Amino acid sequence: MTCLIKGCNFVLKNIPHEAFVYQKDADPEFRFQTNHPHIFPYLLVNIGSGVSIVKVETEDRFEWVGGSSIGGGTFWGLGALLTKTKKFDELLHLASRGQHSNVDMLVQDVYGGAHQTLGLSGNLIASSFGKSATADREFSKEDMAKSLLHMISNDIGQLACLHARLHSLDRVYFGGFFIRGHPVTMRTITYSINFFSKGEVQALFLRHEGYLGAIGAFLKGAEQDNPNQYSWGENYAGSSGLMSTSPELGPAQRARSGTFDLLEMDRLERPLVNLPLLLDPPSYVPDTVDLTDDALARKYWLTCFEEALDGVVKRAVASQPDSVDAAERAEKFRQKYWNKLQTLRQQPFAYGTLTVRSLLDTREHCLNEFSFPDPYSKVKQRENGVALRCFPGVVRSLDALGWEERQLALVKGLLAGNVFDWGAKAVSDVLESDPHFGFEEAKRKLQERPWLVDSYSRWLQRLKGPPHKCALIFADNSGIDIILGVFPFVRELLLRGTEVILACNSGPALNDVTHSESLIVAERIAGMDPVVHSALQEERLLLVQTGSSSPCLDLSRLDKGLAALVRERGADLVVIEGMGRAVHTNYHAALRCESLKLAVVKNAWLAERLGGQLFSVIFKYEVPAE
Repeated sequence: MTCLIKGCNFVLKNIPHEAFVYQKDADPEFRFQTNHPHIFPYLLVNIGSGVSIVKVETEDRFEWVGGSSIGGGTFWGLGALLTKTKKFDELLHLASRGQHSNVDMLVQDVYGGAHQTLGLSGNLIASSFGKSATADREFSKEDMAKSLLHMISNDIGQLACLHARLHSLDRVYFGGFFIRGHPVTMRTITYSINFFSKGEVQALFLRHEGYLGAIGAFLKGAEQDNPNQYSWGENYAGSSGLMSTSPELGPAQRARSGTFDLLEMDRLERPLVNLPLLLDPPSYVPDTVDLTDDALARKYWLTCFEEALDGVVKRAVASQPDSVDAAERAEKFRQKYWNKLQTLRQQPFAYGTLTVRSLLDTREHCLNEFSFPDPYSKVKQRENGVALRCFPGVVRSLDALGWEERQLALVKGLLAGNVFDWGAKAVSDVLESDPHFGFEEAKRKLQERPWLVDSYSRWLQRLKGPPHKCALIFADNSGIDIILGVFPFVRELLLRGTEVILACNSGPALNDVTHSESLIVAERIAGMDPVVHSALQEERLLLVQTGSSSPCLDLSRLDKGLAALVRERGADLVVIEGMGRAVHTNYHAALRCESLKLAVVKNAWLAERLGGQLFSVIFKYEVPAE
């Protein structure tokens, strides 16, 4: 039981979109919950052979409050006697094809039309298997299996609801091997809970409900290594997803007797926590668009990632010129990622809520699986070298401008730097075909003001006021972006008397700058610029890692050290740059301090959807409501 609770706490805290509500006739039928640190208290109903009902109050305080001998074993045992089918999955398959009303006595069978005076639906089951006592005929295996599944699921739902009411809990998680993501089971339990609680108690299911005990046992065995000091992330390359429940896909896809869904987790070296500046952590959702909901956007982005695959394969091979099997591994990567994309076309909910971020992260996981941790390493080194040579000239020309003119030039520099994104096809095509495309050319590509989202005038007005105490800046790309865009902007803040925390990815993704690369870049810039040099020496400029290896940014999963520094330095300005971090994610993120979200939209379809054109500019300055 300890293992079971440990496992449940672990998946609820560590796997985004682990828990979901199931609604059969909704589109999509799965509604995933965002995970946040406040998971207690809850009721866990574990349905194995029998049913255990456990009230969980803290990490290690829980109480067995009830149970039932009528559970999964009952369904299997009685099902075997009634249908002569010995396999659990076959029983579920029979049930999915059955019509329970042929066997069950319904309210309308008992009361006729008068059931409405009771306020009951005529289709409600009045007596499970009630017709079989008086009917003089054979019943089909399918109908008996369906009736049995309804009977046991309804019974468990009612019991769970009564215990939830008794202990004043409104969240009930269902786990155990009985459910298996099976739609009829989940639908019946959900209906039962809604019916008996009048909608006040929520039935929640878990993507990895069959794993809770196994995960808990692993964590218990690893206690001397203290698993709580680490954070974990689901590896999409190794995990299989939730199976489809749609009838046309169902039987073929669900015939998996003897095979198991797979869960693969990566242990991250440092614990991840919320950014302390989030306005309301429990309601924070990093992603701007839910592709499980938005069919048009889903179709576009899946096709977009398919079309980009050749380029990624080519880049992966080129990044390892001395490897004899690079081409072979890259081909395996292509196949694996292509298959993942096809799965997501059929089952967009396979790994929880589908987003541009999860598509990018899946690609990074698949690249890592075939030992391509950093396909853009050579590109980044080359571009850093070119940009560093240009840095003194860029700073000289900025210093020669008047104050107001310089502020606009700094922002335009930030935006022009952000154009250099190998993850955007429109840009990678230009960079591949024109090796001389540089900083000045990028500036000319930018949309003229007024920008698509333009609160620059308010930002300029703010700069005329007192300096910020400390700015937290989330950087995006290597090369021109960080060196000619971000660092001049950082330098100006330092000259104003603002401390700066520059946060970069812990691990590589696309051509994003990593923390270790930023240390080298900062050292080279400090050698050319006394402002940056003294700020580094005096720790007014601090370089930290985000804890992420994604082109997007989840502010609820950031390095613990970064969060501590933000608190310690009293950060009162957050700057998020780049399409992945400020448009695909965090566009609607509400913070407790001032924020700048800026990006160049380098995707024509997205630009049009936002009401602009390719290379439209987002410059969003936000001040929290008083």
